[in-house]
Amino acid sequence: MGSFLISRFGQGLAVVLLASILVFLAMRLIPGDPAALLAGQDATPADVEAVRERLGLNDPLVEQYANWLGGVLQGDFGESYSRRISVDRLIGAAVLPSAELAVAGYFFALVIGIPLGIFAGLRPGGGPDYAATGFTMFTLGIPNFVLGILLLWVLGVILDVLPITGRVAIDEDPLEAIKFLIMPMIAVGAGSAAVLARFVRASIIETLSQDFVRTARAKGLQERTVVLRHAMRNALIPVITVAALQIGFLISGAVIVEVVFARPGFGALIISGVQSRDYQLIQGMLVILVTVFVVVNTLADVAYGLVDPRIRVR
Repeated sequence: MGSFLISRFGQGLAVVLLASILVFLAMRLIPGDPAALLAGQDATPADVEAVRERLGLNDPLVEQYANWLGGVLQGDFGESYSRRISVDRLIGAAVLPSAELAVAGYFFALVIGIPLGIFAGLRPGGGPDYAATGFTMFTLGIPNFVLGILLLWVLGVILDVLPITGRVAIDEDPLEAIKFLIMPMIAVGAGSAAVLARFVRASIIETLSQDFVRTARAKGLQERTVVLRHAMRNALIPVITVAALQIGFLISGAVIVEVVFARPGFGALIISGVQSRDYQLIQGMLVILVTVFVVVNTLADVAYGLVDPRIRVR
């Protein structure tokens, strides 16, 4: 098990390092010069050059990357070009609202998607199956930001039952915070719920058709015992895979949905960073998002090994 863990976390570290290189280079491909934006419209070429020198943008790319990576390894993401505040502070202020929305969306996806997929898989062609099919067709066919706009229009404008935009901290007013969170939570989690429902349904149907399930039924075991003790356990591994992958999509989806509902968080920061060509800010945020995605999937690999020891030797 030790070598399995070392291998998985080593692979994850390599992915994060490669992603940091790609993110760093991608920032340099964004049209526009951050020094020119910071210097202002009336700045002379000499003023722009002075800003570039101050920001270290005239250094070779390899040196720029090495300096930035060295700071990141020490927990220092540098200073935001446009705000003149440390990126650490900006990210720290945005983490809680974004994490709050991502966790709520994931909870919604699990609570809706997995039970719906189980009921549909246990009764193919029945009422739950048709309900699951209709739900997945609708939610997978519409982007999360469009779903968010529809929710705003129906629940916020027409019915006027939920607040439209903004955020209230949970520690300030829990009930009001939940009201502001319901629509963004649905917009973020509905797509993942549909994916989980479809995958769980397929996994349940496939598992129930296996020989060991037929053998268990032939022994006279109750259907509940067959499903819970035999079928569900063997259907767990592929579901873990999909559920883990959805976390990455939920995080990226939360960033987009935050903009629709005017919530503070990573979404507003990323848009602000792109508009001002703030390399330090965008690099720091994207690397954190990639790291979270890699860590989650690495932990999912570890979970596979715990559920099925055969995977550890691969």
